[in-house]
Amino acid sequence: MTKRNNEERLGLPSTGAKGADDPPVETGTPEGALSYVNPTEFVDLPSKGKFYKEGHPLHGKAEVEVREMTAKEEDILSSKSLIQKGVVLDRLLQSVLVDKTINVEDLLVGDKSAILMAVRISGYGEEYETKVTCPGCTSVSKGSFNLNECDVRSPYSPETCEDEKISSAITETPDGTYLVNLPRSKAQVELRMLSGKEEKKIVAHQEMRRKKKLPENILTTQFKILIQSVNNSAEPHHVAGFVDKMPALDSRFLRKVMVEISPNVDLTQEFVCEECGYEQDMGVPISADFFWPEH
Repeated sequence: MTKRNNEERLGLPSTGAKGADDPPVETGTPEGALSYVNPTEFVDLPSKGKFYKEGHPLHGKAEVEVREMTAKEEDILSSKSLIQKGVVLDRLLQSVLVDKTINVEDLLVGDKSAILMAVRISGYGEEYETKVTCPGCTSVSKGSFNLNECDVRSPYSPETCEDEKISSAITETPDGTYLVNLPRSKAQVELRMLSGKEEKKIVAHQEMRRKKKLPENILTTQFKILIQSVNNSAEPHHVAGFVDKMPALDSRFLRKVMVEISPNVDLTQEFVCEECGYEQDMGVPISADFFWPEH
């Protein structure tokens, strides 16, 4: 991530550029008032803009410009109604994006995570403390994580894939999707990336099932959205029928493929339990402390 020169962005002259005899510039700022321009920074997008269709403001863009958080954004974060509706983080991101033609809901999940991470670091620092349950002794203690140490996982490349079974099963298409040959059923499925809007649909669907006292089916729901076609058939009932009968071996393989091909922020860091000394690499738990730190 790189800071941007705001004088250059706003077309303002640099210090010392004004001639000695030039008249003072009227800025429109009342005398004695503080004039402050919010710094901005460029956030590297894990997708590199690869999976956005032509015409999308992020098509082919490797980075996006965001403003530093202000008191206005803290108002958003403290809004009980936005929290209850589950849209508080989307409103936060929409507020800090410099390019207002970008719709937060259209962001790929990995790009959205990268922007959230950058905004959190600029707003509250890279140190993140939250409660963690130890997998070894089940005690709950405070875990400390450095968000700057989270790596960005770029779009899939056969050259960097360490699993030969996965790399030999994947073929990239010109449309930004991936054809995957499944090991058990021998079916070929076409996968695409997940957007924030679709992620919200999955969450809403699971909430609806919970209210109706139905069991969760988050895995099959996600597959039905991500799979574009099965054996060249894009008919929704063909895709849904296949997902419901997919062998467990294929399902597990497909989950590994999704991790490999999805550009994202790798939240894996080392955890050491203060109680028992248990050590393990674990995903950084994103809890309420993430944007609502205690201090």
